[in-house]
Amino acid sequence: MTILTENYTLSNGLEIPKLGLGTWFIDDDKAADAVRAAVEIGYRNIDTAQAYGNERGVGEGVRISGAARDDLFVSTKLAAEIKDYEGAAAAIDGSLAALGLEHIDLMLIHSPQPWDDFRGGDYADGNRQAWRALENAHNAGKIRAIGVSNFQQHDLENILPTATVVPHVNQLLVHAGNTPSELIAYCEGKDILVEAYSPIAHGEILENPVVQAMAEKYGVTVPQLCIRYTLQLGAVSLPKTANPEHMRSNAAVDFEISEADMGALRDLHAQDYGESSAFPVYSGK
Repeated sequence: MTILTENYTLSNGLEIPKLGLGTWFIDDDKAADAVRAAVEIGYRNIDTAQAYGNERGVGEGVRISGAARDDLFVSTKLAAEIKDYEGAAAAIDGSLAALGLEHIDLMLIHSPQPWDDFRGGDYADGNRQAWRALENAHNAGKIRAIGVSNFQQHDLENILPTATVVPHVNQLLVHAGNTPSELIAYCEGKDILVEAYSPIAHGEILENPVVQAMAEKYGVTVPQLCIRYTLQLGAVSLPKTANPEHMRSNAAVDFEISEADMGALRDLHAQDYGESSAFPVYSGK
């Protein structure tokens, strides 16, 4: 599981582990055990958000994990509904308090729009205000790196002209069947690292016959193939699980997908998320 010791380097020189633990839908009272188990297995990158409602549990897991704080990379996200400077500044301090940590390694604006208006109205000024709050917290040493999530190119172009810090990260829905190649290329051109959340398409990709056949060819599971795919795109991969066996399996990705198969996965269109389609990040609205 050498992937657990491999890092990318952000534009400010900070190293971020290539494989992380996503904690969406892990209840607060279960989060500490999940984080501790992940750290014991070798994970050093833990991703949460204000919207997940489990920052307290994630922070507890970090503290009881036995790992030195500086060896762990903890990310959280500013609630998508917060689109003003004062609210954002207060929420950043709220995350530090909830996590019980002296600093956050990476904090993102969770979405350019509130979830109940995802891909809807104009929140350009609100995003610039929220970004300024993140920049100030970053300059104050509260946050080591800052970024965005679910931002399209025009959303990034909205904040860049007035930004004093170019986002270090853009966390996106990226998986075999949903590869926003133009946006990934744009981010690369700006030295913005892409993080792939839900690399297994919330589980729906498990039933895809094309992906099943390819995984069989490599002698790996479908989740392993999907995680490896996002890593070879040059993204951080953030599969979510509270199951230690799945954590181990998700990290067993020391194989190489051929260029031809990467092309086939990149060209695949599989965006039916079943029951998960109700979530804004899957439904597109």
